[in-house]
Amino acid sequence: MNDLPNKGLLPAGLSDVLPPEAAQEATVAEGLVNCLASHGFERVKPPLVEFEESLLAGAGAATAGQTFRLMDPVSQHMMGIRSDMTVQVARIATTRLADVPRPLRLSYGGQILRVRGTQLRPARQISQVGCELIGSASIAADVEVVLLAVEALEKIGVPEISIDLTMPTLVPAVADEMGLDGAAYEQLRAALDRKDASAVTAIGGKIAETMGLLLEYAGAVGNVIDKLEKMKLPPRARKECDRLLEVASMIRDVSPELSLTIDPVENRGFEYHSGVSFSIFSRSERSELGWGGRYLAGDGGRGKEGGEPATGFTLFLDSVLRVVPEAVKPRRVFLAFDTSRENNDRLREEGWVVIQGLEMIKDVFAEARRMNCDHAYVDGELKAVD
Repeated sequence: MNDLPNKGLLPAGLSDVLPPEAAQEATVAEGLVNCLASHGFERVKPPLVEFEESLLAGAGAATAGQTFRLMDPVSQHMMGIRSDMTVQVARIATTRLADVPRPLRLSYGGQILRVRGTQLRPARQISQVGCELIGSASIAADVEVVLLAVEALEKIGVPEISIDLTMPTLVPAVADEMGLDGAAYEQLRAALDRKDASAVTAIGGKIAETMGLLLEYAGAVGNVIDKLEKMKLPPRARKECDRLLEVASMIRDVSPELSLTIDPVENRGFEYHSGVSFSIFSRSERSELGWGGRYLAGDGGRGKEGGEPATGFTLFLDSVLRVVPEAVKPRRVFLAFDTSRENNDRLREEGWVVIQGLEMIKDVFAEARRMNCDHAYVDGELKAVD
């Protein structure tokens, strides 16, 4: 095997996180998890690798194309490296925690690995923080997770947050009730994903008219909610739309200042979602800070055919870190080798980051500068380094 010409070379989409960014990421993750804990969401820690059969079961099937696979040398069974943590938390809830009273509130944080990145998010290894509310099909649960995502991000300093609501089951419901399926449906789905109104019109018929209106009725809640309420839809689709609008109305009532939009035809990223879903944005960041929504947890867990009702959200720390305020640089002080342990301990208790020399030196200030310290402890006093 040929040696790599550059020992620091990493695979595409993977990178080292260096100081001070690594510390900032840990601080931000802790702040998010602490906010979730204050609302009763208890932390779980799923494994990085699972058997393929469990990792890709139920809703996890939607992540199959992004999952790295490897053979377990012990069991000789195929395993997968998680590309999403939601399905793992759902598995825990419907197996290990199946007898815990519902609704069950769980939170998590950790790394995921994906087969490929995207244009907006080229990284393949991503840090996630999120939560799942499992065992309730109520509209109040949908509203709770949206508002909790906003609160958690606001508490770590994310500015100008906006929420884009959607209902991934709305378009399939319209298509099914109007008899559109197969290749014609795939053509429609592709046109809607591109937001291509002319391609939707070209499909023709009543369904093209209906989908054209749904495509048009996307925007700020205050501008589109009345139009969507009055729109004529088949019965099942009307029910799906009404739930979306009720969630939007409740969020607006609780948080009228929140920037809230509706996109009734959005589907990308919500392949395993089964109800009201949402994307989270900040005006100063192109890619989503996270997304979430309703899905079925597990695969027939707790006696529920097809899974247990659940909703939650996932935040992507790579995007979040680009919009949070810069971390306050810690105060660093350099101590000469012969400084007493008592002074070292006292300064750390006072909040200083203490760097103590490992050998005697002549110029304490020069060494303090070299060690990136803004102060030096000299003759029993803290002195600023020029």
